[in-house]
Amino acid sequence: MIRTIVGANWGDEGKGKITDVLAETSDIVVRFQGGANAGHTIINDYGKFALHLLPSGVFHQHIANVIGPGVALDIEKLLAELDGLVSQGIPKPTIYISDRAQVMLPYHVDFDRYEEERLGKSGFGSTKSGIAPFYGDKYLKIGLQVCQLYDEEILLNRLTSAVTQKNVLLENLYYKPAIQIKPLMKHLQELGQRIRPMVIDTTVFLHKALKEGKTVLLEGQLGSLRDPDHGIYPYTTSSSPLAGFGTVGAGVPASAIRDVFCVTKAYSSCVGAGPFTTELFGQEAEELRKRGGDAGEYGATTGRPRRVGWFDAVATRYGCMVQGGTEAILTNLDVLGYLPEVPVCVAYEVDGKQIRDFPSTPTLLRCKPVYVNLPGWMTDIRGVTDWDALPVNCRKYIEFVEKELDVPIHMISTGPKRADMVYRA
Repeated sequence: MIRTIVGANWGDEGKGKITDVLAETSDIVVRFQGGANAGHTIINDYGKFALHLLPSGVFHQHIANVIGPGVALDIEKLLAELDGLVSQGIPKPTIYISDRAQVMLPYHVDFDRYEEERLGKSGFGSTKSGIAPFYGDKYLKIGLQVCQLYDEEILLNRLTSAVTQKNVLLENLYYKPAIQIKPLMKHLQELGQRIRPMVIDTTVFLHKALKEGKTVLLEGQLGSLRDPDHGIYPYTTSSSPLAGFGTVGAGVPASAIRDVFCVTKAYSSCVGAGPFTTELFGQEAEELRKRGGDAGEYGATTGRPRRVGWFDAVATRYGCMVQGGTEAILTNLDVLGYLPEVPVCVAYEVDGKQIRDFPSTPTLLRCKPVYVNLPGWMTDIRGVTDWDALPVNCRKYIEFVEKELDVPIHMISTGPKRADMVYRA
């Protein structure tokens, strides 16, 4: 059986905590796309952690944690993250890396930075983690798989082909020093040896596990609206964060996916550029940002202040739809307890008309939110775990959101800790 946890919005929905919670009843947790460009914040008995490449099952000793072939594998960052966990008293987790995963190369990060510098104010809000150049090379077929690190002739030929192309760009577009193949090759071979004990054919491993009746949890990065095909293109990431891609990026059969959990905050937030219809500004935004989460609304990877706004039912309904969500999970509900009224965006106004379907980017840029104001509950609900213990107006807010999304909400997070969760029948 496969369960999938994905974001319904722009990313930053609180998926890390949910993966940590659901990992307790799973055997394997798989990262299936993205790289170190986004993070999942988890607070548990060990402390507070921001995971970037490691699957969120690393805090459970019974879990096998898998880096799937769809991941942009930054080996140095992965190893540093793993060492950091162990140094903080976390028992060393079981980690498997797909031999077909592609390697983030140092020049991918350089090219990401150079291009954002070249674009200036027209940039896409990149985290400068090398993601776009990495996936560009992957689909241009000049990328490098983990398995190729262990064949010197293949490695040299692959690097020579790629670097020849890269050096032309460095000289003529970015005016930067050329890449030297020999030191790069030596560096990659050393990294390859450091991860070699973890490298296996994860596709075979996962198919065998499913035949044995084990539960596999797929963990997505970012959210629906950052998908390059269905999101707010071009303000997207470069891999698909949709549950459907989980079958490809993890290497598992689509027929085995049973549950798709779409995580969304009780308000809206995002890091990065692009249209954000319900975005708040000034003091109103700062107040929500300050109260958001355990340490405010700041990116787990970038540290950048997140853009924040009221709950966008139009965007979230669309996000759940393209994910094929079987249910939504609401996070950060406790943050809204200071409000006498809680606005919810139920439609967009564009060209004098109201629409309820999420539009493509050119139309979205002209949209304005249409709000319904719901009565607030003006009570601190942090740590509440019983549905009936929630204030009446809080329950009505959840029920209103559920109706707008047209998918059930059975799990509601009321705080940053693993135990701060309401389970609703």
